[in-house]
Parts: sequence; structure tokens; C-alpha cells
Amino acid sequence: MEDKLKLLHDKQVEATLGGGQNRIDKQHAKGKLTARERIHFLFDKGSFEEIGMMVTHRSTDFGMERQKILGDGVITGYGKINGRLVYAYAQDFTVFGGSLSETHAEKICRLMDMAMKNGAPIVGLNDSGGARIQEGVKSLGGYADIFYRNTRASGVIPQISAIMGPCAGGAVYSPAITDFILMVEDSSYMFVTGPNVVKTVTNEEVSAEELGGASAHSTKSGVTHFTADHDLDCIHKIKRLLSYMPQNNEELTPSADYVASDEVRPELNELIPDSSTQPYDIKDAITAICDYDSFMEVHPNYADNIVVGFARLAGRSIGIVANQPMSLAGVLDVDSSKKAGRFVRFCDCFSIPLLVLVDVPGFLPGTDQEWNAIITNGAKLLYAFSEATVPRISVITRKAYGGAYDVMNSKHIGADMNFAWPSAEIAVMGAKGASEIIFKKEISEAEDGTAMLLQKEQEYNEKFAHPYRAAERGFVDEVIEPQYTRLKLIRAFEMLQNKTDELPYKKHGNIPL
Repeated sequence: MEDKLKLLHDKQVEATLGGGQNRIDKQHAKGKLTARERIHFLFDKGSFEEIGMMVTHRSTDFGMERQKILGDGVITGYGKINGRLVYAYAQDFTVFGGSLSETHAEKICRLMDMAMKNGAPIVGLNDSGGARIQEGVKSLGGYADIFYRNTRASGVIPQISAIMGPCAGGAVYSPAITDFILMVEDSSYMFVTGPNVVKTVTNEEVSAEELGGASAHSTKSGVTHFTADHDLDCIHKIKRLLSYMPQNNEELTPSADYVASDEVRPELNELIPDSSTQPYDIKDAITAICDYDSFMEVHPNYADNIVVGFARLAGRSIGIVANQPMSLAGVLDVDSSKKAGRFVRFCDCFSIPLLVLVDVPGFLPGTDQEWNAIITNGAKLLYAFSEATVPRISVITRKAYGGAYDVMNSKHIGADMNFAWPSAEIAVMGAKGASEIIFKKEISEAEDGTAMLLQKEQEYNEKFAHPYRAAERGFVDEVIEPQYTRLKLIRAFEMLQNKTDELPYKKHGNIPL
């Protein structure tokens, strides 16, 4: 038995070394952790259980039968993160550059199947040179097997992808199907075709970082939701992100400990400027309304005219969608509609209640917006809110104009509760534009057209630039003093916690993609 135990221990040591100490040192020289180190820091101490440590590839082409490494370039297993079950895989760049083989894919697929059956999130730590070219179509088939499972798992269990090295070609589509993507600055990149192919086809000179680095995807494409300064920062953000989510679509997110104290927040009374054109930071409202230090913004560097993210209210996880007057006056455009629509759908998948803070002057005008399909992209956000069955509450802080009023979780598309501050302006459009249309003849015939326009603007404001017409019709449930917003929301979400709502029977809807 002693000899057999020694053989086992030797194989375990061999597996933990991956591609060998020399390649581990190279990984460290790049400022990157190894796959095993990432797993170590991701899971609660001593909780990770590895599956498939002894797996090797089955390829015999190009001399591969002489190059077998235990684990075959990916570590798979399960454990606890903050005491909750999570499945994870980490690609090992020290083994064949983390390339995906048939058996490498089989390990990931088996793990995904287990996560689905047992109802727990799955985290992928991606660091791979792509398909293992020595295996040809078998490696490509392995990718497709993973994509298929990503799609089946979507909306059933949370899926998080961390890009901690290269991720190119077909490999990018697995992260793209998952719920959230994180990238590490200066050491990770994603693209379908690399710089060399781009240069050959289009004659463009571009680096891997410029083409598909963390900065490019967090600001230009919106592909990545979070960026991290280094591997440990990335792992910390994964753990925090998971804390706002349930284990699966049939459970609720556990509530954090909370003791009621200062629920009235007087600073909210001073937030809205006297001038309706003067900007303010909606994040100040979010900070004051939610539990202290609980807001985790999603997509902070992309489409910043809308803010989305997770927070806690009296210890309970909520999703927040808020117009940002500090950027483009908070208008809705193509990118912000896509950003918010996807976030709303995630929250609805996993029974996370939605709080919507509204200060929207309308949709962004212009040929660029129209030609880039603001119609169908704006409809994505409208569709997402309309199909969401989770508790939904809106607070109109200032402007709610035109079709954008309808889209931003209005009562007409199924919001459960709608509050408005006294500063709210609910109308078809702003006073100036409306007056120019309604009173065009009077203004043109007046001796002093400018003075007449100002007079008519004031008249329009007195009739419509307030929340009371909407409150009279029941489109707003209550006009509230801003400092009591948090207290009102805590009570309203508590009232809605047992809400039940079902969509009409259908295979699935046809969202305007």
C-alpha cells in the first residue's frame, strides 16, 4: 500500500506543477497568477475540491502522445465562496498555452452539467491561446459543446467569466454568452480576429491591447462589465459580484444582516438644483438611498449616461437603473438602452428586485442614432422592463419626458410602485419646445416674440412641469419628500417581496435583437 500511496502523491505533485516550474516563473514574470493560485484565492480556505486532476488528452498526432500533462490545461472543481457553493474552472496557460483540447472541453462541460443539476453559479477563469490546433475539429467541437451549455444554463444559474490572459477566436463566444465578463488591465485581451489578421485584411495597424484589451472593451464595445488592476483585484470583484446573486433561478439572494437606524436621509432634499438644466450626479442619490458602501456599479466606463448596478436596501439585494444627468443630460441612446436592457433582464432572470431612478429628457436625436437603430435598441429596454416580473419601483427625481418616460419603468409598462419627488417634471417635452409648437402663432404675431415665448413657457410649466397631473391620474402613486425616499422604498419592497406574476404562455418572446 505504501508504494501505491507514493505513486498517488507523486502524481498529485506532478499535476500541481502544470507545465513545470519554468513556465510558472514566466507566468509570474508577467505579473500573472497561475491557475492554481487563482483558484486558491477565489475559494474559501480549504474548501475547493478538484475534479479530473488526472485527465490527459487522447491525441496521437504530431507527436502529442509524447506530451501528456496531468489535468490537460484546465483545473475544474467546486467549493465555497463566502460559504456558498460555486463551481469554477481555471485554464492553465503553463500547459500548452491553456489551449482547449477535446478532453479539456469535456472537463469544463462536465462541470457545467454538475452546476446546472445542483443549482449553483459557475465561474470561468479564462487564460488560453485558443483551440489546440494539433486536434483540429475535435477542439472546435469542444468549444461548441461549451457554447451549447452556456446557452442552456443562461437564466438558470449565474455565469461569470474572468478574462485573465488571452481569449481569441471562437473562444470569446463562451464569455459573451455568460452574464458578466471581467478583464484584467494590461494582461488580458479578447477579439475574434487578431492584429495580424486585421492588418492583412484591412491594412490597419493595431496592437492586441488597442484592439481587444480591457480598456477598449470597457469603454468602446461594452463587451466587458468590469476591469481589474491585477489578478487579485479581479478575484475580489468576482466574489463581491456573487454576493448580490442567488444560487439559481429558483432561489432568492440571501439577505445581509441589517439593523434599522437612520432611514431618513436629509441630504436628498438638497440634491436637485434649482435650474432644470443644471446637472447633478445621480450616484449621490444612489449612495444616499442604499445601504452604506453597498453599491457595485456594472459597466461603469460604458454608456455613462445611464448607471446600472447592484446594491442593498435594508440588507436585501436590488438592481438599480438610473439616468445620469452628468452625461448627455441623462438621455437614452443606443448604447445606454442596450446596457440597461441587458441588466434588467439579468435581474429578472434571478428574482432581483429593480429600483429605477428617472431623470430623462428623452432619446438622443441625430442621424448617428437613427442610422444605428435607436428604434430597435430603445425597444430592447422597453421590452426588458415590460417582460420583467420582479418587484419594480420607480422614483422620478426630475425630468420624465416623452417616450423615454414610458420606457423608464412607467406604471403603463407594469411598474408596481411609482414615486415622484416634488421636483419631478412629467410631460411630453420640455416647456420651451412645447411652447414653440403649441403657441407658434401667438409668438410669431407678438411684438416681442422672446417675451411671449418666456410667458408661454411659464404657462406650460405651471400646467405640466410638476408631478401632480400624473398623480391625479394614478400614474404616480405618491409624491414624496426626497429625504423619506429610502424609508418609502424599504417599505414598498417589503410589501412586494411575495409578488407573483406570470407572462402569457409562450415558448419565448421575440426581443428586438
